[in-house]
Amino acid sequence: MSPALILACICGYFLFLLLIAWYTSRNAGNDAYFLGNRASPWYAVAFGLIGDSLSGVTFISVPGQVGKANFSYLQIVFGYILGYLIIARVLLPLYYRLQLTSIYSYLLDRFGPNSQKTGSFFFLLSRTVGAAARLYLTASVIQLFVFDKWGFPFWATVAIIIALILLYTYKGGIKTLVWTDTFQSSFLLLGVILSIAAVARQLNWGLAEMVSAISESSYSQIFVWEWQHKKFFWKEFFSGAAIAVVMTGLDQNMMQKNLSCRSLGEAQKNIYSFTGVIVFVNVFFVSLGALLYAYAHAKGIAIPAKTDHLFPMLALQYLGTFAAIAFIVGLTAATFSSADSVLTTLTTSFCIDFLGTDRPGKYTEQRKTHLRHVTHIAFAFLLLAVILVLWALSNEAVINIVFTTAGYTYGPLLGLFAFGLFFKSRVRDGWVPLICCLAPLACWWISANSKNWFAGYEMGFELLILNGLLVAVGLFLLRKPRSPQPA
Repeated sequence: MSPALILACICGYFLFLLLIAWYTSRNAGNDAYFLGNRASPWYAVAFGLIGDSLSGVTFISVPGQVGKANFSYLQIVFGYILGYLIIARVLLPLYYRLQLTSIYSYLLDRFGPNSQKTGSFFFLLSRTVGAAARLYLTASVIQLFVFDKWGFPFWATVAIIIALILLYTYKGGIKTLVWTDTFQSSFLLLGVILSIAAVARQLNWGLAEMVSAISESSYSQIFVWEWQHKKFFWKEFFSGAAIAVVMTGLDQNMMQKNLSCRSLGEAQKNIYSFTGVIVFVNVFFVSLGALLYAYAHAKGIAIPAKTDHLFPMLALQYLGTFAAIAFIVGLTAATFSSADSVLTTLTTSFCIDFLGTDRPGKYTEQRKTHLRHVTHIAFAFLLLAVILVLWALSNEAVINIVFTTAGYTYGPLLGLFAFGLFFKSRVRDGWVPLICCLAPLACWWISANSKNWFAGYEMGFELLILNGLLVAVGLFLLRKPRSPQPA
């Protein structure tokens, strides 16, 4: 597939996004930007969350990782189900009862301003690094197969992508994103389904033959039962539940769309529907990975050193124009759907949790709008800077960067919210930032020595749970004594 045709597909896709953004952002003010005027249809939010949660990382890295980890990734996905149930039954009722715009405002009411800013800071850090990793992955693929052939620098490729995202999210915010994400989820799913069909056709397999080949392949092993193993089932399952809770339920980026639904009941229907779909979609992705490896072995194609490059290499160089277009469409959808909302939700969290734009009488509407615009643009430049750092330093599959980062930076959020929900005690708010910084450092130290200390036991994604537990214990030790009851 020629670089010009790849670029034409991306440009055509982007024109559709601009059209949606123009239509939805007309007369959009601050209420529309932050919460879509609380009028988003639940089914649109649910479908849009598919693309938001999967991203280019899932689209490229998950199929590539099948060669190293088989289908064990599904152990984490099964844990998602438990996590999403906790979100629907525990967190969403809390957020709707308090009528929150930034979910970290809960920490202000529960503990104090330092806790609110600490929670928001760890979200800003986690989402900035995570979004940068996802965009880095996609931009590097586009650079490799398109712009490198024209001598175009990588930094300019990234800058153009971020500028395009900024262009259609700048005004409409959540009101626009609910509908652009619905559009993009459709094309992401279309991309993976058409890619599966293209590989099966190249191998001359019908549906029955394809299913049989995948289920009987050496890659189809899901469960790992050796307790010392890094991918031991129960570690992965409960880690998956914790990942779902923190990366969806305690994440402003994911919750802001849920809070834009008309009611709590509709938001819960959104989460239940999303839970059912996301499991099947991830099954499609690991199945695609098995097919890609089967195709490479059948045709004698060498597996690239970076498994992230397997899918794009086969789609753009070996599987024909149909597969190449399906890949480009799916990857473009995954890129924009996972990254576009980040600028909006980072802006929301910073404006509310640090600048206090939601406080009555503090700013005029005109001043709020100005601060929102400046913050939105500033985060676009920050995202560009982090991507360029990742480009210079990264030497492993991007999915590992994302989840390893999540284990360290989302852990404090898990501990803060867990303590707030399960204990009635107040805490010494001034000490909260220190506790939330020490816990990730302790986790890193434990992880580095776990094999020597615990008879060969390797720490995996359960670091997230341990991190949250250490924060909760620290808060418990710093709780304020109860005031004596009057006689």
